[in-house]
Amino acid sequence: MSWRDRPYADDDGGGWSPQGRGTSIGLPKPTRVVTYLLVINIAVFVLTAVSASLRYFLSYYFMMAAWEIRSPLDGTLVTGGGVLTGHFWRLITYQYLHSTTSAFHLFFNMLGLYFLGSPLESRWGPRTFLTFYTVCGVAGAVLFTVLVAVGILPNRGMVGASGSVLGLLSACAVLMPQFIIILLFFPVPIRVAAVLLVAIYVLNLLAGFAGGHEGAGGDAAHLGGMAFGAAWCLWGWSWLQRRREHAHRGAWERKMKRQRDLQLEVDRILAKVHERGIGSLTRREKQILADATEAQRQQER
Repeated sequence: MSWRDRPYADDDGGGWSPQGRGTSIGLPKPTRVVTYLLVINIAVFVLTAVSASLRYFLSYYFMMAAWEIRSPLDGTLVTGGGVLTGHFWRLITYQYLHSTTSAFHLFFNMLGLYFLGSPLESRWGPRTFLTFYTVCGVAGAVLFTVLVAVGILPNRGMVGASGSVLGLLSACAVLMPQFIIILLFFPVPIRVAAVLLVAIYVLNLLAGFAGGHEGAGGDAAHLGGMAFGAAWCLWGWSWLQRRREHAHRGAWERKMKRQRDLQLEVDRILAKVHERGIGSLTRREKQILADATEAQRQQER
């Protein structure tokens, strides 16, 4: 599976450009956080592919696992613990590890991140986008852990950014339904693709529960990431916006109250000067007048 987006064309009918203007043709330039994520994921993959000792080290300490995992061959530890034994960092670190047995796992994840991540980062900003991307992966890992804990899935390791990337896909499906992606070599509207993928992952989970699909753990991460991505765009983002507006409004009201209180105090001090002279002022009252005068000068600049 690969991804492709088709953002708005410019008014002149030319090709896509990063700012939505002009007639430049070619691949879009990735946004800042997307670029960092691409570089980190690819660098970790290359390093683990060329170093067996590093691959073992990263798997032992940072692979996603619910409990510790032992090799079925000789009983040696594959991971030194899991999320349910307090290794909570694995909820995040597994997102930057990919299987070295096939580069396609990394390739398709990075392709999805490249095309789907930049529009969302441009829309939300780097900080919100990175938080969203990370939490989508965490949501997938949490669902995986719950299913392992209740015995629906076997206790196996999991790596990859698929949960995060599929969270991006569901977010784009909610916010940017004009996107078209390539699914099994066919162009498909992104919302149709999202529904098809959910159906496939649910069926795979059911097959995994019946013992017929070994990749069901990854599909749990896919579903968890997609569910969080859709829920955030449908409800979470609007809630956050309301919270921000409330905070800004509260800050503005507090600022106005401070200004009113200061003006009343300045009026009282000036009345005192008029009645008793400047020598009657205390040190604090003189400082209040000096501060008010400086603030007035700053406003007039």
